[in-house]
Formats: sequence, structure tokens, C-alpha cells
Amino acid sequence: MPSPHPPRVKPRPKSAGFAAREVAAASLASILDRGRPLDDAFEAAIARCGPLEARDRAFARLVVMTVLRHRGELESVVNAFLERPLPADSGRLWPILLSASAQLLMLETPPHAAISLAVDQCRADPKARRFDKLANAVLRRVAATGKDVRVTLDPIAANIPPWLLGRWRETYGEAMAREIAAASLTEAALDLSVKSDAEAWARRFGGVVLPTGTVRLNRAGAGRIDQMPGFADGAWWVQDAAAALPARLLGPVAGRDVADLCAAPGGKTAELAAAGARVTAVDQSPPRLARLRENLARLKLDAEIVEADVLAWDPGRTFDAVLLDAPCSATGTIRRHPDILHLRRKDDTSTRVALQGKLLDRAARLVAPGGRLVYCTCSLEPEEGEAQVARLLEANRELSRLPIAPGEAGIDAGWITPAGDLRTLPCHLASPEPGLSGLDGFYAARLGKRD
Repeated sequence: MPSPHPPRVKPRPKSAGFAAREVAAASLASILDRGRPLDDAFEAAIARCGPLEARDRAFARLVVMTVLRHRGELESVVNAFLERPLPADSGRLWPILLSASAQLLMLETPPHAAISLAVDQCRADPKARRFDKLANAVLRRVAATGKDVRVTLDPIAANIPPWLLGRWRETYGEAMAREIAAASLTEAALDLSVKSDAEAWARRFGGVVLPTGTVRLNRAGAGRIDQMPGFADGAWWVQDAAAALPARLLGPVAGRDVADLCAAPGGKTAELAAAGARVTAVDQSPPRLARLRENLARLKLDAEIVEADVLAWDPGRTFDAVLLDAPCSATGTIRRHPDILHLRRKDDTSTRVALQGKLLDRAARLVAPGGRLVYCTCSLEPEEGEAQVARLLEANRELSRLPIAPGEAGIDAGWITPAGDLRTLPCHLASPEPGLSGLDGFYAARLGKRD
């Protein structure tokens, strides 16, 4: 009598590339199903699946980043070839299908490799193994005609959450909202803040020096950052060109006492220390502070590091200058952190806004008479930027805005708001070479305290 259960198909021995794809699928499952941030999810997946060679690690991360940037398009393509929705208990089938589709449609992976390894992944997953034939059939159709489905889609509408795109339309207008969205879905360039001789480093790397002084490289050709010349010597650090601007708004800081609040991972602390400031860097996250210490040690720079909640921290003194890079929705950094598209929700801003207000009030009290305060966020949302400063100035008559002048710190006039604040957008700093275009979306205001 034949068995009522079909024989279980045994997965083939793990082939080259299997582990990288397992890390990609595990990372995506953690991000999309459990809301875990990309970096945490990726490192946890590697810890669980085993270490990867540098090349495989880079490929796994590329797959994850590609899916996160193009999830809407990929889901539309895959769904076009499914007769019915997948059941809830299908294991990692969905991230496997999305990962393989990204390889087929966007990364130009040979179809036989992308499909066969995806099928092997299904067979290795106890809950997905019964769908191995379905995965094979669907992915073959994706390889054959998936591009025809994709060209019918609006990538902006498909990949940007409607609530977020709606906010950008309301704030910036339809045309600019689409420019912001399109830029946010591209890979960011590699920006370096250098201690000295930016032109020489740009020539060495084949990059360019931006008007702001940042050295910019095309990330696609940069290779491993820790293997690049000057890294081990502490000659430079990675920092988006927009993120490098707020510290410069404090003006000359050599020999002055500066508090860098919410400082980790330390790019702005490094800027201030390199400029000769006596920096006190405050953050409440031990892991992020550990990274800050490592960065300063590599850069051979000094700062007083304080592990504390800024709201409870009482140094018993004031500072010549205070820089507050407040926790925010980070919607200006989607180019680098596409997981933000999937982790943020329409109704989760109010808690952050309330915290930002408290932090800003606290920062203002730490500024000495005659001192400066710079408040910044990497958010595109006005309630996390312009509205916070307007509220502070209304409540605190000791403070006044110190408008930013065009050309100051290399700042383009188009990045300055009518009130005199900094507002960069992902679509700013366009270049004929796409790999050298764009900025993180940043807001910064400079305030002075009355003597």
C-alpha cells in the first residue's frame, strides 16, 4: 500500500552562495515581520547562520538593501504569478521569494543560480519546504516576464508608504515630494570627513571634494571601508555631507567647551574634537558609546565621554556651545537606511516629538550666556524640525535665531529656509554621475543666548 505522505525531498548539499542568501532571508524576516532595525537584524542573522566571507557578506547585505528599497515593486511582481495568497505558516518563503526576485530583476544574478538556491532555501526550511515546487514555478515566471510587470509600476507609489508620501506632498508640494522619494530610493554615495587636505584624499580615491569640504566617492567602487587607505591611520571617518554641517554652524570652537548631546556614534564629536574643541559627548546607549570610543581611538582624538540620559544629566556647569542631534524619525536617511520605510508608522511621531521638545529645553539650559545652540535632526518632517525651534523661541526669550548665510560652511542658498535655518533634501546636490548625487535630509537651526 503506498504511503499517504509524499517522500520528503532532501535539500542538496549547501552550495556557494547559499549561506549569503540564508542571511538575507533571515534578515528580511526579522525586519519585515518583527520590526527589527536593519543593522541589528543583519548581525543577528550572521550570528545565527554562521560567519561569511567578505564578498558573501557584501552580497547578502546588497540583497537585503535592494529588497527594502524595492519591496512594493517586488511584491507586485511576485503576486502577479501567485494564484492565491501564501498561508501564514509558510516559514521564510516570502522573504526567499522577494530575495530571489530582487536578484533576478535588479541585481542581474543568473536565473539558474537565483532560482535553484531559492528552492534549496525552501527545502532547508521546515515550514517552507512543501512550497519548493511553487517557488520554482513562480521564480521561473519572474525570470521570464517579471520585468514586463515591473515596467507597468510607478516605483514611487509602489515603494514609498502612502502616508509618508502624503506628508511630503503636504510639506514640499507634489513635484518636490516625488523628487525626494526618487532620491530616497537610490543608494547613497560614500562621504568622508577628512582631518586635512581634502583635495589630496579626493585625488587618491578618485572622488570629488564637495563645496562643503566633504570628500565624496561612488560607493559602488569603494570596496571595504576598513581596507581603504587612511582608515587605520585615522585620517578620515565616514559621515554624510549633510550630517557634517551642523557642527560647523557653531563657528570656531578651538579651545571652547562644547557639549555634544545624543552624541553616538560620534561623527560630530570627531568634527568638534578635530577642530580643537574641549568636547563632552553625552549618550545613554552603552553599545553606541563603545562605537564612539572606538572611532575616537582610531582617529586619535580626545573627548570626555559621559554615559547618561541627557534629560537627567547635570554637569554642574554650562558650555560655550551645545549641539543637540535629537532622536527622530530619520526619514532623511532612507538612502542609507531603507528599513525606515518599513519600520516607521503614521502615528508614531508624537512620542518622538515630545522627547525632542524636552531635550531641546534641556540643551538650552546648558548654554552659557553669549553661547550658541545648534539643534538638528535627520528628519524631513517639519514637526521634528522647524516647529520645535519655533516653540522654543516662543517660550525662551533668552534665545534668538542666528541665521545661516549662503556660502557659510559651503552651504548652498537653496538649502536655507526663509527663516535662516538649514534644510537639506535627499534630492539636493544633484550630479551628472548618479553615484555622486544626493544628501541626507537634515534640518538644523542655530540659536544664540543673550549675554
